[in-house]
Amino acid sequence: MSEIFTAIYENGVLRPLNPLSLQEDQKVQIQILTEITPPATNNVLQAMINAGMLTLPRRTNREAPFSQEQRRELAQKMGQSSGKPLSEIIIEDRGEL
Repeated sequence: MSEIFTAIYENGVLRPLNPLSLQEDQKVQIQILTEITPPATNNVLQAMINAGMLTLPRRTNREAPFSQEQRRELAQKMGQSSGKPLSEIIIEDRGEL
């Protein structure tokens, strides 16, 4: 039988917050998973959102994603390079220093 429960560690003892369906002297295996609390930044941001002081940006993607055919065409064009490494192209674009 498997059961998940929450407990508090006090004075060297794990104390379940709710009664467990175990028999007296029954042996169990315990896996410790510490409770994850969000970073302070998330708490502050959430408080600002709740207070109306901050509004998250809307996700508006007006452009449709590329189709498979468009991606193939772009990949083909990108593959037709001048044969120079990108580093050389960048150096040429910068000009002489």
